[in-house]
Amino acid sequence: MVVNTVAVIGARSLGASLALYSARAGFRTILEDIVPASLRRASHEVQTALAAEVACGALTAAAAEQSLARIEFATSVEEAARQADLVIEAVPDECESKLEIVVFLDKLCRPGTILATTATCLTVADLAAMTFRPDRVVGLLFVPEAGARLTLTVVAGPGTSAKTMASLLALSARQTA
Repeated sequence: MVVNTVAVIGARSLGASLALYSARAGFRTILEDIVPASLRRASHEVQTALAAEVACGALTAAAAEQSLARIEFATSVEEAARQADLVIEAVPDECESKLEIVVFLDKLCRPGTILATTATCLTVADLAAMTFRPDRVVGLLFVPEAGARLTLTVVAGPGTSAKTMASLLALSARQTA
């Protein structure tokens, strides 16, 4: 599966960073949060980060504008998830919240959509078992580095397909370049 549109569910710092990395890598990106103030804060964080990259010469002004133009904001999970090839949940790391959002996303997303979790409180296997798409569920571990770079680790569950892993590894290569 080719990933063209990435939805990030949850606009706290991690979600804003994930949206920024995805947009900068050339993906259409939808950042969702049910709290409008969180979306405004995330928008400000993204704009500030892009301006800092331009100021230090890591990014051209045109590239920053293009990255910003690729980010859309949504106030409903439904609006964001239905359009995405990859949905990354970045909600607070509370077990019940993670289970609830993964089950909800599984129902909302198109059958081929890949679900990615940032959970550390549950395993990929645990979350995948709650879905009808265990072959398309992965874990993602993000570690921001100096210079606006990112280390991304893709964690497969026991049922994650080779096709899903190939899609995520391609995405990872674009996001961390």
